[in-house]
Amino acid sequence: MGSLSIWHWIVVIAVVLLLFGRGKISDLMGDVAQGIKAFKKGMQDDEKTAEKPEPVKSIDHNAAPATTARSDVGSKAV
Repeated sequence: MGSLSIWHWIVVIAVVLLLFGRGKISDLMGDVAQGIKAFKKGMQDDEKTAEKPEPVKSIDHNAAPATTARSDVGSKAV
């Protein structure tokens, strides 16, 4: 009772074909194929951008911090 026999699958496929029709299923499969192609193209585009290394940005820790005060901080416009 746990597994489905071939007759169960035939009935299920027949019901699906009757509900959706042959045209809708083929359109759906075409849409799925286009989605897979778009996904693969997107993955290839990501790999191409990953190959270009970004320039390394470094921070100089020995630089003296800027001590100039801003004149507009704390002032209120009247």
